[in-house]
Amino acid sequence: MDCIFCKIIDGSIPSKKVYEDDMMLAFHDIEPAAPVHVVMVPKAHIESADALNEENVKYVAHIFSKAGEIAKSLGLKNGYRIVNNCGPDGGQTVFHIHFHLMGGKQLGTMV
Repeated sequence: MDCIFCKIIDGSIPSKKVYEDDMMLAFHDIEPAAPVHVVMVPKAHIESADALNEENVKYVAHIFSKAGEIAKSLGLKNGYRIVNNCGPDGGQTVFHIHFHLMGGKQLGTMV
C-alpha cells in the first residue's frame, strides 16, 4: 500500500508525534494552517468517512475521545477546531481518514 499515513504510522516516514496508542497516532502537520495544527489518524487504514462501518467506527470514536486530552496537552485552553475532509470534492488529499485538530488563535466561524 502506498499510503503516506500508513508509512508515518509504521515509522518509515518520520513525524513529530504528539500522542500515540494502539489505535491512533497524532502528529504535527507539516503545513500548519494554525499555530497548533495536529493530524489525528487511526492505525487501521480506513479510506474516508464514507468507508466507516460498525466494525471500524471504534477508531473514530477513540480519536474523538482523546482529542480533548491532546488539545489540552498542546495548551489549547480557549477551544479548537476538528476538521475532516471526505472525498476529492471535500478536499481530501490523503485517502486514509484523518482529522485536523487546529487552534492557538481565534479561527472565526467559517470553515
